[in-house]
Amino acid sequence: MSNRSHFPFDILTVDKSARLPLHRQLYDTLRSLILSGRLRAGSTLPATRSLAQQLKLGRNTVSAAYERLLTEGYVEARPGRGTWVANLPDRPATPPGAPPVGGRSPISRRGEALATRLQPLRNPNKINFQPGFPEVSNFPFATWAKLLARNARRRSGDLLGYYHFAGHPRLRAAIADYVTISRGVSCTPDRVVVVTGAQAGLDLVARLLLDDGDPVWMEEPGYWGARSALEAAGAALHPLFVDGDGWALDDPTLPEPRLIYVTPACQWPLGTTMRMEERLHLLSRAERHGAWIIEDDYDGEYRFRGQPLPAMQGLDRADRVIYLGTFSKTLFSSLRIGFLIVPDALVEPFNRAVGVTGQFTPLLLQVTLADFIEQGHFATHLKRMRRVYGERQKEFIALCRKHLGSWITVSDNESGMQVIARFTSGMDDVKIVEIGHAHGIDLQPISINYHHKIPEQGLLLGYAALNERDIQTAVMALKASFAEARKRGAF
Repeated sequence: MSNRSHFPFDILTVDKSARLPLHRQLYDTLRSLILSGRLRAGSTLPATRSLAQQLKLGRNTVSAAYERLLTEGYVEARPGRGTWVANLPDRPATPPGAPPVGGRSPISRRGEALATRLQPLRNPNKINFQPGFPEVSNFPFATWAKLLARNARRRSGDLLGYYHFAGHPRLRAAIADYVTISRGVSCTPDRVVVVTGAQAGLDLVARLLLDDGDPVWMEEPGYWGARSALEAAGAALHPLFVDGDGWALDDPTLPEPRLIYVTPACQWPLGTTMRMEERLHLLSRAERHGAWIIEDDYDGEYRFRGQPLPAMQGLDRADRVIYLGTFSKTLFSSLRIGFLIVPDALVEPFNRAVGVTGQFTPLLLQVTLADFIEQGHFATHLKRMRRVYGERQKEFIALCRKHLGSWITVSDNESGMQVIARFTSGMDDVKIVEIGHAHGIDLQPISINYHHKIPEQGLLLGYAALNERDIQTAVMALKASFAEARKRGAF
């Protein structure tokens, strides 16, 4: 096809009504023909004037397409000799969807661990029974918007670049003051690491502290998100069993750990609070083994009788506890700001690692949150929501006992944003969740938090995001779901 007069003009088409520029359409078509082999190496392209006339395009349009092909190496050109298809290396003819050569997975083993982790589905168009979702109608969005707008108008240089990977100094200081006063944490601003939510914090800890096969004590039942992050980092998980009586810290089958994950303020999903003697015993075990402890304080602020219990980190004299907190439970979920309080020995490694992983929150949001805390809005909001959630829990449990007593038993919690509902007879909680979706409610089964022993069947019911009307609707929809499950013979 060296003669330009034999060029198959009929294979070139452009759509002048399309939004894509004409020169880009022509470039895409010629590139595709070259890569598919329909225009072979050495084939001569028509002169720009000739092709423009054939396609009824401007000559500059054709020239622009040729220039891009030339720049990217698909064609060659010399003055007086025209333009022809370059001699490109052969590409393997692998059909789409064919398995990789040699049977190797397209992603790494660690990638497989990441891609196959459990992620409970959430549906924003259903009544939200999911645990851990805060009420947003009471959030002072007008105040938040005013602070955010003011910081945006400032256009401060330290907010618009790549600075403060571990967190803006003002927010780190505000967090340090807050957790020291309200949670009893031993903290200075330099030990605060701001991350994009609690899950990002778990991922960062796991990647920074664990090698493949390192033994980790993981609560059983325990938070599925923590398990996912730890397994994806290559940890060998060993169950630290928890029940209504507490944590089995003296289990002789547990190996010497590298890391221990616990939720002492409000155990996920059982809602148990770790007793003082258990906390001291766990700290002693960690010191003896040289292990790190992740204290996930995901909703420790919400205690409805008495003051919130101080964090375990404040009792740590060996500096082995990594404290994990989040504002997604206290403010609103999409804020995506969490934080770690790390031991002195880990400050520098964590500061550097945040910059490498890119798990840092926009600085504009950080300074707005710092303002929100410093001006007292955060403390006021927490106080209000403790009262709202306490009242809401009482109402919710009363309705469950009135309408759902045939199917579940629900106990009140001293803390937390969810309650555990245990089935009164044998039912499959995953099937109940599926039926619930059809009735317009978004539920989470308890069984997904078990991995080593026979899972308990039940539901983890988040009530915090439901107002009075929604609670009524949600309970009746759950009643209808149980009634349908009975008809189906699901129990």
